[in-house]
Amino acid sequence: MRTQVGIIGGGPSGLMLSQLLHLKGIDSVVLERQSREYVLGRIRAGVLEHGFADLMREAQVGDRMDKEGEIHDGFDIAFDGSRHRIDLKGLTGGNSVIVYGQTELTRDLYEGRDKLGGAVIHNAEDVQPHGMDNDSPWLTFRKGDERIRIDCDYIIGCDGFHGVSRKSIPKDKIVEHERIYPFGWLGVLSRTPPIAEELIYIRDKEHGFGLCSLRSRTLSRYYVQCPLTDTEDDWSDDRFWDALSKRLPADVRGNLVTGPSIEKSIAPLRSFVAEPMQYGRMYLAGDAAHIVPPTGARGLNSAASDIYYLYHALVDHYKKNDDTGLQAYSQKALARVWKGQRFSWWMTNLLHNFPDESGYGQRLQDTELEYLFSSEAAQKSLAENYVGLPF
Repeated sequence: MRTQVGIIGGGPSGLMLSQLLHLKGIDSVVLERQSREYVLGRIRAGVLEHGFADLMREAQVGDRMDKEGEIHDGFDIAFDGSRHRIDLKGLTGGNSVIVYGQTELTRDLYEGRDKLGGAVIHNAEDVQPHGMDNDSPWLTFRKGDERIRIDCDYIIGCDGFHGVSRKSIPKDKIVEHERIYPFGWLGVLSRTPPIAEELIYIRDKEHGFGLCSLRSRTLSRYYVQCPLTDTEDDWSDDRFWDALSKRLPADVRGNLVTGPSIEKSIAPLRSFVAEPMQYGRMYLAGDAAHIVPPTGARGLNSAASDIYYLYHALVDHYKKNDDTGLQAYSQKALARVWKGQRFSWWMTNLLHNFPDESGYGQRLQDTELEYLFSSEAAQKSLAENYVGLPF
């Protein structure tokens, strides 16, 4: 097979890039290790910054997002028994976020690729990039008993933290930075009305972090901080609802509607960056290059900014014979990635209980929150990062 851009990974990043390139007349093939049903069964966060939403519209797959997505002009932080609203729209001059589940977003991207006849190959096993350091890279993969080769101009690695793309780069050509946090998030999806119309972040001095979010008017997503040693089997639905209720401020506790969990999972929290984000003619995007704790809703949005830069760089290459964007991709992407890392790290440190933290550290956390609630300048900084810094 022959294509212009070979993309490893059929999640939102790979599908988005393929769709955008197709609309500009640039060929691509997406290789996904799992089935489409498996990809669409993954439950992920869905807070979209305005730049990501604009990219969905440019990809001609934003209609359902605009129709069904929940526009949030702010969110609450609950601390010490009271709630404090962060007015995103007012603090940023009119910007908001859209709450729209990643599963639905991925479904829209699949439908967009189907409509254009895009090449997305599922159940592609043993994918391997080759020749990244020369002008003629290629991909190999296995489909059933058949071994297939795809020659291409460029390879884009969108295959996540555990994917083959980053691991294929020689160890002396890449530097990895990592921080592992001493807790995880237990998340529960339930077919219950949300507790509030906007997200509520919670820091409880005794029990730790909590988050009340939603997927729709009838589908709620809740999280509580838990030890890394816990498993889903340790948490019955009753235990989860009790833990969440203890964290809730009194004025909304009565709004909580409980029910059977549709999905329950524990996610460890990690900060990770690999740099540079390119090796020869292979470019990394999204979780293949960087991971953030979900506290600041930067994961999917950081991936979208990578795709924005790659998309424009590839269009410039094919349409203008200009490689400036490709040459500067890693530097430009990492500048925004590290800002997202800083914000996610800050939000995580602000809102969680650290098991080995001293009384001094806890008092600093309390003071940081108290300062945030008293300072419009501090809230403005939070808001502009939350709605998304400009590309």
